[in-house]
Amino acid sequence: MRVIYVHQYFQTPEEGGAIRSYHLATGLVDAGIEVEMITAHNKDYYDFRKVEGIKVHYLPVAYQHTFGTFKRMWSFLRFVSQAKKLIKKLPRPDLLYITSTPLTVGSIGLWAKRTLAIPYIFEARDLWPEAPIQVGVIRNRWLKKALYRWEEKIYHQAFQIVALSPGIRNYIIKKKPLAKPVLIPNFSDTAFFSPAKKSPLLLAQWDLQDTFTLTYTGALGKVNALQNFLFLAKEAQDQGKDWQFVIMGQGAKEKELKQLAQDLQLANVRFFPFGNKEKVRELLSLTDMAYISFDKLPVLRTNSPNKFFDALAAGKAIMTNHQGWVTNLVKEHQLGCCHHPDAHREAIQKITAFADDPTLLQSAQNSARALAENHFSKERAVKILLNTIDPDQFKIDPIDGVYTLTA
Repeated sequence: MRVIYVHQYFQTPEEGGAIRSYHLATGLVDAGIEVEMITAHNKDYYDFRKVEGIKVHYLPVAYQHTFGTFKRMWSFLRFVSQAKKLIKKLPRPDLLYITSTPLTVGSIGLWAKRTLAIPYIFEARDLWPEAPIQVGVIRNRWLKKALYRWEEKIYHQAFQIVALSPGIRNYIIKKKPLAKPVLIPNFSDTAFFSPAKKSPLLLAQWDLQDTFTLTYTGALGKVNALQNFLFLAKEAQDQGKDWQFVIMGQGAKEKELKQLAQDLQLANVRFFPFGNKEKVRELLSLTDMAYISFDKLPVLRTNSPNKFFDALAAGKAIMTNHQGWVTNLVKEHQLGCCHHPDAHREAIQKITAFADDPTLLQSAQNSARALAENHFSKERAVKILLNTIDPDQFKIDPIDGVYTLTA
């Protein structure tokens, strides 16, 4: 079987960032499926590489988190155009596996099905256009209607739909009542990440103190609402807590966040640049509690954040600052606590319970690792994907395909 996998932002562990597609694609290769990945890079030339058996085509389409709306849309449309041209040149696949964002990649599937009679699976990593509409990026009512119709068409024409969270799955079912989206959440790499004690050598290398540490790793964008993390750090500093708050990542709000930390005179906050998975692993090994941060927009409750699953695999307690299924998991499995964005003092009290009680902290960390192993392993995710692509060849036990999660 041949599969063309389309992901505009494909990354490897060495590059860092979201590497879900890397693990799923290598899982397909290991199962004997030929995989060609179509992605983009910030170069002015086409490139081709073999990555762990994946044939990766890099199209010259620039994209940066700092791009404005027009430049982003131009990048999305250029990628679609170049991907179509490339697909026509490649040996005919049995299937396209197309992952968002952005929603524009879905047009590749519509085109391939209409003109080449190639079926496609559409993976909804988050909700487009719902997310940019709620954020306020898209305001024109006619454009909203057009995008919603386009979204429904992409779902309707898909051979199968993969949803990354229960909320996304439920949303798609409302759009397409007869749909039966397959739920494959983001997953924990329990082989790469593992619980570890704080290393004095690593503490020195990172220039961090051996004290209670809360860490955020990931994008520094508008929807991440990391000002809440800094306000929490301010409250901890005012109360004389000797904790440290660490942020590692990049994004459009990076300068603004650093300025806010300076304005608040935060001596307990450290910023580190974006790092690959090795750097994330190192930093999490020095962390007691991982902070999962999103704005209060309803659409963001459906997110399936990589940083959450990395923290689970590393065996870290979790603090969230938003509602949704991830917070439901934190509560149900006693992984940590929640931070209401308007209740910093109450949040400090919750953190104190963990910082002052090693037994309570260890219990939350053990629960995090157990959840990663029992429900969110990458091996389980690959099994479900293989079964989705070819249920006759890749059969799975019913229990492997069921996630007992709340939306």
